[in-house]
Amino acid sequence: MQLSSKGSTWDEIDFEFLGNLSGDPYILHTNVFSQGKGNREQQFYLWFDPTADFHTYSILWNPQRIIFSVDGTPIREFKNMESIGVPFPKNQPMRIYSSLWNADDWATRGGLVKTDWSQSPFTASYRNFNADACVWSNGASSCKSNAPSSTKGAWFSQEMDSASQQRLRWVHNNYMIYNYCTDAKRFPQGLPPECKMA
Repeated sequence: MQLSSKGSTWDEIDFEFLGNLSGDPYILHTNVFSQGKGNREQQFYLWFDPTADFHTYSILWNPQRIIFSVDGTPIREFKNMESIGVPFPKNQPMRIYSSLWNADDWATRGGLVKTDWSQSPFTASYRNFNADACVWSNGASSCKSNAPSSTKGAWFSQEMDSASQQRLRWVHNNYMIYNYCTDAKRFPQGLPPECKMA
C-alpha cells in the first residue's frame, strides 16, 4: 500500500511486504519520500504470520508526523523536522494505491531470489478499508490550517502517548531488521540530519 502524489518531485509513504523464500519470515518495508527523494527505509519482521489471517495496517499522516502501525502497535514514527532542513510530505495531495508488483531485482534478499512465476496468479485480499482524510478539491484542502480543529478529525493533531512510545521501542528492539539511520556504509558523508535527532 502506498500514498503517492504525482510529478517529478512527488511525495510518497510506503508500507510494503517484500518477497521471501518459502518458510522465511516476511519483511515489512516502510519508506518516506518527500520532494522526489526517499532513502528513508526501515524494515521489520512481524511477530505473527501475516498470511494466516487479516491484520490492520495503518498510516497516520498529519502535519507533525507519520506513524506506521500494525494491529494498533506503532512500528515507525517519522516526525516533521522541516525546522532542521528535512523535507516532509505535507504540501501535495496524495492518492492511495495498492498493488502487487515485481520487484525481484531488489526486494527479495537484495535481488538474489527471483519471482517464481509458476506460482502465479498472485493475489492480495483486503477488507474493512477505512480512510479519514482531508479531501483535495479545486486546488484546496478540506483541512485548511486556519480552520477550527472541530472541523478536522482527531488524527490531524494526534501523537503517540507513553504507552505507544513503549510499544514502538519494543518493536524496534525485537523486530526491526534495517534502519537507514544506522547504515553508515550507505551514507559515507554522514547520516541524514533526522537520524542525529533520534
